Amino acid sequence: MLAERVVLSNLVKWKLSTIVRHLHHPSKIRNIGILAHIDAGKTTTTERMLFYSGKTNILGEVHHGTTVTDYLAQERERGITICSSAVSFDWKDCRINLLDTPGHIDFTMEVEQSLSAVDGVCIILDASAGVEAQTLTVWSQADQHKLPRIAFANKMDRSDADFAGTVEDLKKKLNAVPAVLQWPVKESGKLKGIVDIVSQQQLIFENEGRKCLIVPLKPDMEAFIKEKRSTLIDTISGFDDDLAEAIISNDSLDNISSIDLSNAIRRATINQKVVPVLLGSAYKNTGVQPLMNAVVDYLPSPEERNSNYDCFDKDFVGKVFKVTHDKQKGALSLVRIINGKLRKGSKVVTSRGTNENVPKLYEALADEYREIQEIGEGDIAVCAGLKSTCTGDLLVTTVSSLKSAQKKLQKKMKKELAPISEPIDPTEEVSNFEFISSTLGLAPKTPDAVYFCSVEPPSISYQLALENALKQLQREDPSLRVTYDEITMQTVLGGMGELHLDIVRSRLMSEFKIDADLGPLQIAYKETLEQDARDTFQMEKDIAGSKQSVTIDMSLVKDGTETFSIDTSPEATLNMQLVRPRSMNVFRKGAIAALDRGPKIGGNIINTQIILHNLQIGRGTADSFLMSAATQCVQKILLKGGLRLLEPIMSIEIVAPADRMSQILSDLSKRRATILNVESKGAFNKVVSVLAPLAELSGYSTVIRTISSGGASMNMQPHGYADMNPFEESSAIRRAQGLE
Repeated sequence: MLAERVVLSNLVKWKLSTIVRHLHHPSKIRNIGILAHIDAGKTTTTERMLFYSGKTNILGEVHHGTTVTDYLAQERERGITICSSAVSFDWKDCRINLLDTPGHIDFTMEVEQSLSAVDGVCIILDASAGVEAQTLTVWSQADQHKLPRIAFANKMDRSDADFAGTVEDLKKKLNAVPAVLQWPVKESGKLKGIVDIVSQQQLIFENEGRKCLIVPLKPDMEAFIKEKRSTLIDTISGFDDDLAEAIISNDSLDNISSIDLSNAIRRATINQKVVPVLLGSAYKNTGVQPLMNAVVDYLPSPEERNSNYDCFDKDFVGKVFKVTHDKQKGALSLVRIINGKLRKGSKVVTSRGTNENVPKLYEALADEYREIQEIGEGDIAVCAGLKSTCTGDLLVTTVSSLKSAQKKLQKKMKKELAPISEPIDPTEEVSNFEFISSTLGLAPKTPDAVYFCSVEPPSISYQLALENALKQLQREDPSLRVTYDEITMQTVLGGMGELHLDIVRSRLMSEFKIDADLGPLQIAYKETLEQDARDTFQMEKDIAGSKQSVTIDMSLVKDGTETFSIDTSPEATLNMQLVRPRSMNVFRKGAIAALDRGPKIGGNIINTQIILHNLQIGRGTADSFLMSAATQCVQKILLKGGLRLLEPIMSIEIVAPADRMSQILSDLSKRRATILNVESKGAFNKVVSVLAPLAELSGYSTVIRTISSGGASMNMQPHGYADMNPFEESSAIRRAQGLE
C-alpha cells in the first residue's frame, strides 16, 4: 500500500499539468522503444526520464516497487517488467512517446508489439557485462523492423564497468558501427563525470542529477578527447557525403563545427549506418539528460518513417499495436497515428472491415490515463471502446479508403504478388482487407509455444469467468495460446516458458480472483513426416437424403517450401479446372487444419507439404463434408508415411565464477547438452554457451544457482527443434500419456 501511495503522489503533478494536450508537429515527435537484456536498467532509465522531464516529481525505484511503468502487482513483487508500458513526456521542444519493454525472453511478444509502433530504439547495455544474450535477440528484432538505434552504456558507476569493452562488444557481437559520442571521467574507479566528444565539454551531475554543470576539460584530457573526436568524424564521414565534402573543403578534421557533426551523425543514424553510443548510470542519476538530448537529436521523427503508408494518401490511418484491459475502462487499444487526426467520438473502420466507435481518447502514463479530445499525426494515444480490434489492425475512416489503398498496393506489388480474386460474397470481401496487413507486415509474428499445460477452474461456477479471463489475457498477449482439446476435454494453455505460464496463473488470481488449477507442464513437441507418401481417399455418405461424395488424390512431402500447393502438371491442371475457388479454399483449410495435431502425441506437424493432385466433388456436397474429407485424407497419409518427434532445443548462456565451471559443465553433460563455447569474462568469471533439450531443463535456473552457490546467472531462449533418438522419443510419448 505504501508503494501504491508513493506512485499516486508521483502522478499528481502529471494529472494536473494540462487540460488540453498540445498537438505537436510530426517533426517534433519521437516514438522510441527501450530495449535491453534482463536487469540492464530499462525501467530505471525510463523513471529518470519521466522525472527530469517534469512528468513525475518523485524518483521511482524498481526494488521499492514504486516505478510508474511497472504497475502490475506481479511486476512489483518480482522486480521485472512483464508488459510493455507507454509513457509520454516533453523534452526540449519535442514530444517523446516511450515504450518500456520486458527483457525476459518469455515476454518477447511484448517487444515485438512495441517495435511495430516506434520509429527508433534505445538499447540499454550493462557496462559491466557488455552485450548479453537477450541483447542479441532484441537487436535482431530491431533489425527486422529496420529501426535506427542509439546505445546507452548503463551502470558506469560500478567498479567493474568497462566502457571500451562494451563498445568493442557492439562491434564483434552485433556487427554494429559504434559512434562513440561520450567518454567517462573516472577517479579511483568511480564515475565523476562525462565528456561530450562532439562539443569537447565535460559534464558533471549534482543534486540527484537535477543540475548538469559544464566544466572545462582537464589539460591532460584535451589531446585524448581531440583524438576521439577526430576518430568520430572519420567514422561518420565514411557514411555521410556532406561531412566528407566539408572535411575536404576545410582540408582538416579540426574545423568541423559541432552542429555540422551532429547533423551528420543524425543522417548516418537514421540511415542505420552507425549506432551513437552514450554512457551514464541511471540509478546514480548520471547521463540521463544527454541521453534524452540524443533521442531528440539523432532518432527519426514519424514523418521520416511512414513512407510505407503512402497508399493511403492523406486519409486518416492509425495502427493498433497493443491491447490491454482496465478494470474500470475495459478494453484499451494503444494506437499509433500515422496520417491525419483522431478525435473523440470518431467512427472508424478496421483493416478487417469491421466498424468501430471511439467514445474516449486518453494519453497514457503506464496504467494512468488522462482524457484528451484529439490526437495528431505521428503521436500515440489510447482508444477506449474498440470491441473487436486486435493487435496489428489498421484504423481508417471509411471502407472506400481501405479499398483505394488496397488497389494501390496491388498495383505497386503486382510483379511480386498474384492479384486477389474477386470476392464471392460480402464475408469474403472483408477478408480481402487482410491483404493490407500482410503486405505492410502489420500482424505481429507470434512465436511457437514451448510449454503447455491444462487449466481448470476451482469449480464449475467459475468456468465462464475463466473463459472470459483467458480471452482478455490472450488479447493482451498473442503469445499465450488457449485451445480446447476435444480428446481430453480440457482447456490447454501454451506459453513461452515456465515463468510465462506462472505469471498467467498469478494474474488469474490477482486480477480476476480465479484460483485456477494449472496441470503439470508438458513440452511442446513437434512432429514431422518420416518419408514421402501418396494416397487416394474416397468418402461418401447420405445426409438428410442428400448424397455427399469427395474423391481426393494427395501427396505429403518432407521439407516442402509451402504448406499447401496444387500439382501443376498438365494432367492435374486439367482435372482441377472444374473445382471452384470457393471449394478449393474450404478444402485447403481442412487439409492444413489436419497438420495442427499429429497422431503420435498431438504435436503440430512441421516441415511437411501437402500437394493436391486431383479433387472430385459430388454435386450438392456441403462445405463441412468437404473440409472433413480433406482432414481425414491428410491424417490417413500421415499414418502411411510415418512420423517422428522433434523436441525443442534451447540456447543457454551461463555466466559463473571460474572455480565453479567444472561442476556446471559436468551437470550439463548429463542433460544431453552441446557445449558451443567457453570464454573468460573479466578476471573471475567465465561464460559458457550451450544448446540443450528443453526436456532436460525443468527448474534449471534453481539448479544452476545451487551448483554455483548463488554465483551464476543464466539466460535461456528457444533455438529450434531437433530429431530425437528412439529411446528419448519413446520416453517422451510415455510422459505425454502420463505413464512416467
